[in-house]
Amino acid sequence: MTSALGERLRAVVGAEHLADGASAAVDGVAPRFVARPANVAEVSRLLGLAHAEGLAVAPRGAGTAQGLGNPPTRLDLVIELGRLNRVVEYEPADVTVSVEAGMTLDDLERVLGKHRQVLPLDPPGWRARTVGGVLATNASGPWRFRYGTGRDALLGVRFVQADGTVTWGGSRVVKSVTGYDIPKLLTGALGTLGVIVETTLRLHPSPECERSWLLGFASLDLARGCLAALLDSALQPSRVEIVNAGTLAALGEPVTAAALAVSIASVDAAVAAEGAELDRLARAAGGGARQLADDVWERYGSLFAGARGVRLRLACLATSVTELVALVDALAHRHGLGARVGGCAGLGALTAVLEGECAPDAWEPAILGPLRDRLEGEGGSVIVEQCPLALKERIDVWGPVDPQALALIRRIKTEFDPTGVLNPGRFVSRL
Repeated sequence: MTSALGERLRAVVGAEHLADGASAAVDGVAPRFVARPANVAEVSRLLGLAHAEGLAVAPRGAGTAQGLGNPPTRLDLVIELGRLNRVVEYEPADVTVSVEAGMTLDDLERVLGKHRQVLPLDPPGWRARTVGGVLATNASGPWRFRYGTGRDALLGVRFVQADGTVTWGGSRVVKSVTGYDIPKLLTGALGTLGVIVETTLRLHPSPECERSWLLGFASLDLARGCLAALLDSALQPSRVEIVNAGTLAALGEPVTAAALAVSIASVDAAVAAEGAELDRLARAAGGGARQLADDVWERYGSLFAGARGVRLRLACLATSVTELVALVDALAHRHGLGARVGGCAGLGALTAVLEGECAPDAWEPAILGPLRDRLEGEGGSVIVEQCPLALKERIDVWGPVDPQALALIRRIKTEFDPTGVLNPGRFVSRL
């Protein structure tokens, strides 16, 4: 069976693009094969074959977010999309671009930079990440404050359904699935509804000038006061991140109890004027401001992209963000863990990296439970983005889901993937 199946897969992608899956394990579950298709037609044929044979399939971009999700219940075939890396259509005057899903954000930046345009998606480690992977994981970074996330950038998507059918959703629609906003549905679905193969994205002009400042404070209360004043002001920052002392130390910046990292992007005169106003706001709130080096955002992202330990994605109300930072710090200190925390202060989207010794069966009562209890009343969430397998086997990394929402998710999953071949077990409630 395996030999015959291998021959059929090789007939689709070629012998040089089909590999043994032993080195491509996902949370300890190794597939039988890794296939590297060259185009949409080959992805379609692979999924059609997998559907007919009942194979469990995991799509993969650069593999940088492979740790997200529960362990798969089964896995036969990894479809690696790195060869789908072409620009399909780009007319700068339209301020949109259509690219294949395997193109990295770094390669796309070089294409867009020639026309002084940018796709403002900057999740940790963004240069190595693929467009499709960033969308499938709903990954974002500091630019989300001004520009939103992948859901806001994605205008249209071409994807391959579980049975191999190629489908469009959103703009440039050729064929669509009636009744669903397909681009938003696929964003963050972790490849459980279909394999993204091509995207149409909204772009923005590159700013003439950009500078960043660090606003440091002796307490989170002072930082909260400055944040409120900043959000209530006429300033138009492109990034507003709150960071704790652990993150400041890792960045090599002066350590205070908390700080706001803010960037302003505009014409030179406007950036200078808004920078002066930032300094005034910081001093009025009891803190101080200093300008940051140009590479600060690359260094900041690398703290979370390359982190070991347990990485959490937390969502809360913007009014609760300083309280949540304080709670993460307190829980980490109580259990002897180091904590690096950072995230969008204006939107309540935080990332926390916790490092140190903590038994796998202690994480739920010691860390995850208290955080989820605190956030439950405001509709917040805690997702475990990265952790050792010993911990992952004891928890649902996505956390509890409202029963009505879960029923809807199950219905959509059944409609798009009735035989359950796409990333089985990895999404919420182990779907």
